Order: sequence, then C-alpha cells, then structure tokens
Amino acid sequence: MSDLPKTISIDGKNHAVESLSDAAKKQIANIRVVDQELARLETLTAIAKTAKAAYSQALRGELQKVEVQ
Repeated sequence: MSDLPKTISIDGKNHAVESLSDAAKKQIANIRVVDQELARLETLTAIAKTAKAAYSQALRGELQKVEVQ
C-alpha cells in the first residue's frame, strides 16, 4: 500500500493517510482498485459501442444493396 496518497479528503475533511488505521488504509486501497476497474470497464464499454456503431453502419450498407436490387 505504499502507493497511497499522502492525504485524502473524505466528506470535506482532509486526513493524513499515514495517521489512519491499517483497516482504513486497506479501504482506501480497495477504493483505488475499484476505481481502476471502473475505468477499465468504461474503456471496454466505449470499445463495444464503437464496434456496435461500425456493425450498424455495415448493416445499413448491406440493406441498401438489397433495396437497390
């Protein structure tokens, strides 16, 4: 947990992380892991939305071919 910030703001109060209990430091680390996972999932969601848009565009192109015939 050495990569924890020096201070953290909770409910508008700043706290020196080094003065917190080990349990509190663990919760801070847990929150950071969850934040990283959320960022990863947001990236995957963006990728999936981009792919969906590309597939939808390709489908439109295929439908236009059918309508022209």
